[in-house]
Amino acid sequence: MWNSITDGHGAVTARPTWLEARAIAASAGAGAMLPPEPVALDRAVGRRLVDDLVTPIDLPHFASAAMDGWFVVGDGPWRVVTAGATAPAGGQAWPIVTGAPVPDAPEPGLPIAVLRSESGVVEDGLLRSTVAAEPRPDHHIRRPATEAGRGELLIAAGTLLNPAHVALAAATGADELTVQAVPSVALVFTGDEVVTEGVPPTGRVRDSFGVQFPALVRMLGGRVTGAVRVPDHHDETVAALRDSRADVVITTGGTGGSSADHVRAALLALDAHLLVDGVAMRPGGPTRIARLPDGRLVVALPGNPLAAMVAAITLVEPLLAGLAGREPVPTRVVRGTDVEGRAGTTVLAPYTDVGGRAVVAAWRGAAMLRGLAGATGLLVVPHEGEPLSLPLPWPISTGSPVEI
Repeated sequence: MWNSITDGHGAVTARPTWLEARAIAASAGAGAMLPPEPVALDRAVGRRLVDDLVTPIDLPHFASAAMDGWFVVGDGPWRVVTAGATAPAGGQAWPIVTGAPVPDAPEPGLPIAVLRSESGVVEDGLLRSTVAAEPRPDHHIRRPATEAGRGELLIAAGTLLNPAHVALAAATGADELTVQAVPSVALVFTGDEVVTEGVPPTGRVRDSFGVQFPALVRMLGGRVTGAVRVPDHHDETVAALRDSRADVVITTGGTGGSSADHVRAALLALDAHLLVDGVAMRPGGPTRIARLPDGRLVVALPGNPLAAMVAAITLVEPLLAGLAGREPVPTRVVRGTDVEGRAGTTVLAPYTDVGGRAVVAAWRGAAMLRGLAGATGLLVVPHEGEPLSLPLPWPISTGSPVEI
């Protein structure tokens, strides 16, 4: 059920639950989904593959030596000859290096192999093996299609590409891969009280957004293309929103209802459509999601650090996922927690796993980051129903999975 609230102008607006706001964010992104794009292999790592990669050739596509040594035909000892266009005759050998093509046997049924450099010795032009078990037929020869045959699926669509994936793609002859788009994000940081270095004096606060949001946005599936800081001033806030060139604009601060908060009014001045005008969640209730007339999406986050982080992790991520054409990070039901929701409000809190139980951090006030810094995940506790868990977008170095 949606909650009714009154805005600063006396109009009654609907405030969705956290689950509803998350669904709206995902839908807004999906409605403006960006097209996939082809990228060169060296830019594909960390991107999500759109189409299955099927190899058009055998891997390997020709027989080759797996070791430096000699290509030998038949039984030894072997007379060493100069490599030519055709295989040596039985009882002959030629020097070979790793990766060099290996010819077919000169006669059907005649064994061929590669004898390793360290397993042979040449005296008076005659090669002898120094290891009794070497070589066996086909020893140290890489045969075609031993890794994959032509037409075989190598990388499934939807895979998050790693360096080994792109190297494998290169082996098939690919020069580029089609990957999901990465939405561009512009950051707008508001606030007269913010300082960007050193210890802030009384009445001022240290910037906690500029140092982390570029990395956070990347972890959530976007790429930051610009960032500006604006004072608590209506016209400058309007200009920053108007002039930010990106698929998504994320603002921090200025979402409340005081005389110093201008983001909502700036959005309305730009004829933005408010998709989410506050959320029934704590912390992060003043979060807003809007669409500007030119199609850009805006996520306005609160100014308190934990509130902004919680809102970004839980609401920005599904919006970016929709734009990229992927599914949002799924929630999971959590067992083993005594935290209760509040009437009409979803409580979000960083937690750690202790013996299979979700223990909420002691430091979970809207302005506190200490609890989140050491958390296992985010606990989502609706006013009714089962608690849920969302993973954090960064690796967790301690703790074990919560019992689910």
